[in-house]
Amino acid sequence: MNQKYVLKIYRGHPGHQYWEEFEFDLIPLANVISSLMEIRRDPVNLQGETVAPVVWQDGCLEEVCGSCSMLVNGYPRQACTALIEPIIRKTGSSTIKLAPLTKFPLVRDLIVDRNSMFENLKKVHAWIDVDSTHDRGPGPKISPEKQKIMYSLSTCMTCGCCSEACPQVNAHSKFMGPAPVSQVRLFNANPLGRTQKAQRLRPMMEEGGISDCGNNQNCVRVCPKNIPLTDSIAAISRETTVQAFEDLFSFPDREK
Repeated sequence: MNQKYVLKIYRGHPGHQYWEEFEFDLIPLANVISSLMEIRRDPVNLQGETVAPVVWQDGCLEEVCGSCSMLVNGYPRQACTALIEPIIRKTGSSTIKLAPLTKFPLVRDLIVDRNSMFENLKKVHAWIDVDSTHDRGPGPKISPEKQKIMYSLSTCMTCGCCSEACPQVNAHSKFMGPAPVSQVRLFNANPLGRTQKAQRLRPMMEEGGISDCGNNQNCVRVCPKNIPLTDSIAAISRETTVQAFEDLFSFPDREK
């Protein structure tokens, strides 16, 4: 007899959420996304009722886009790399619970609105301005050691897992979360981006910035890309202190 497993999904819309179960035959290399696709193909629950297909987000299916973030057995992760067999072996249970992230507004079923993350990236100017499109030749040299750090920081998918795990990201706090802090470190590390260092650091000095971090370190434990988020938080904490003194002693030139 084929081994079976059950996805127990917390679905619905704001104000009306409920658990619903779906059963599957276990096949090699099945993952959460392929299981959800099977529900979409044949949306029949464990009770044999035909129901509305479960909705979720996905894009790349290779842990690059960050759009399929959800809670898998209560743990924030990417559904595309959540393989069924390893999860069953680890938990000893053939039932796997799926739920939407809780730190972002619910849209429906497993979809949440992560727009706040993108707004925070705009707030900290998480990009490098260019003043033209013509070729200026090679850019400044960057050491291999610095390149290695910058590459790691650049792999952020804005998936929201770090914010989901952070206790300081909640309805009573304006903390923007670890991801924007790390992106400030990335763009300030770039020789061209460093010219706008102060523009990125000043939002970090406001409410919701670096001082609101409680140093819980959950973020670095759940990051699917293993980004050194706590290193970034420490680095930006130091840089904001320096920036505060620079602003204090050069206030008339602040807007220049």
